[in-house]
Amino acid sequence: MPTEVRVPTLGESVTEATVATWFKKPGDSVAVDEMLCELETDKVTVEVPSPAAGVLADIVAQEGETVGVDALLANIAESGEAGAEEPQERPSSAKSDDKPAAASGGGDSVDVMVPTLGESVTEATVSTWFKKVGDPVAQDEMLCELETDKVSVEVPSPATGVLAEIVAKEGDTVEASAKLAVISSEAGAGAASGGDVEHPGGGSQYTTPPAGRAQEDIEDAPSAKKIMAEKGISRDQVEGSGRDGRVMKEDVAKAVAAATGPKASAPAAPAAPRAPVAAEDASREERVKMTRLRQTIARRLKDAQNTAAILTTYNEVDMTEVMALRNEYKDLFLKKHDVKLGFMSFFTKACCHALREVPEVNAEIDGTDIVYKNFVHMGIAAGTPQGLVVPVIRDADQMSFAEIEKAIAEKGKRARDGKLSMAEMQGGTFTISNGGVYGSLMSSPILNPPQSGILGMHKIQDRPMVVNGEIKIRPMMYLALSYDHRIVDGKGAVTFLVRVKEALEDPRRLLMDL
Repeated sequence: MPTEVRVPTLGESVTEATVATWFKKPGDSVAVDEMLCELETDKVTVEVPSPAAGVLADIVAQEGETVGVDALLANIAESGEAGAEEPQERPSSAKSDDKPAAASGGGDSVDVMVPTLGESVTEATVSTWFKKVGDPVAQDEMLCELETDKVSVEVPSPATGVLAEIVAKEGDTVEASAKLAVISSEAGAGAASGGDVEHPGGGSQYTTPPAGRAQEDIEDAPSAKKIMAEKGISRDQVEGSGRDGRVMKEDVAKAVAAATGPKASAPAAPAAPRAPVAAEDASREERVKMTRLRQTIARRLKDAQNTAAILTTYNEVDMTEVMALRNEYKDLFLKKHDVKLGFMSFFTKACCHALREVPEVNAEIDGTDIVYKNFVHMGIAAGTPQGLVVPVIRDADQMSFAEIEKAIAEKGKRARDGKLSMAEMQGGTFTISNGGVYGSLMSSPILNPPQSGILGMHKIQDRPMVVNGEIKIRPMMYLALSYDHRIVDGKGAVTFLVRVKEALEDPRRLLMDL
């Protein structure tokens, strides 16, 4: 009986991943806990170990395929069973029900279908075709690349043969399990195929659909049919822009806008054109289409600003006492705890102290309810070569200075190495972002939903300050608290920031719980 290798838990809100690399191939011997493959999610890389010793009998999910949580990746057989497992046909398009690729035109052709995109992803855009009609292809050779809102998916060839037909051209939006192309074993399949034909000049275009093809025979996009049913719009009211007049989701959206707009008879106003560019500058510009992933990131960042009533309040803190305390004890601290004493542990402690007094900054909105957190899971923003990530230190309010510094050092190293799991970046109740390490003097941090507060640290800079009637040079830092004004009033936000300031300017208050 073979042992199944399945997708591990990826995190509370993560439902899919892309198979990035297989370290083993069918027939290879594997040991328990030996790494078999690597999965990629939106933010982290997850390595999948072997659950048993034996031989890798077959690989179910190929490189580039998108898989859901607990999906079957491969099978591990005992040494004596490996030969029996190998002949089984492997699904090439990773349909969730493990059906083999559908045949088209008898046994001489195989359909290339859109692979499984994940539970919450229903469509993708054809980004690039690596082959053109008439090109020979080998099994598992990459044919095209699809882009979804989250990941890019490469589609391999399910069989060896000739690319006879391209059904979905570059730029087309395709539904899950839609047909992309046809692979034929006949050399002349390209000339005999209907549908899309690749022309010598490059690119592809639709041929005229069969004359007897009735509109009711055309299958509209499932998402389009769903919206038409919800909005009470008939098929005759929508003009399809897809293949053979197929109605897409965007077509229904246009029909709804035209029917409900204030001036339904007038065409929609086009987007404002880009300002004219001088001819000598235009030749030196480069225009690159945003990927679906980048469009999603931009939309979600804007959604965060549109959803929360974000307001930022500022203060400044004299770092003299913290710096003196750190300089006095940093050597003893390192010797005893084997970790350096930094500023982050002071700020984490100060924030935990302030959150107890102003609990709404540590709360979140859930519908019409306010959820107060009687614990502090502190998010620490960290810059990595892959981008900004926010690992979470759980129960930071229960930790000592040494425990906080060790946790920050460990999470920071895992972040730079790309080894953070999704679970390590979820569940935060408050976030600290230190733009000062990059030289930022002042900024307004953006909330990390569903959190209601984020503290921005900045560069420490010597400035003249009036102390007891005298002008003295002091190491000063600007602090910024961005908060959700729907749940946090101005008084609470200012009180929180003042408590952080007081704790840092007199660290003894943390010991006295004042």
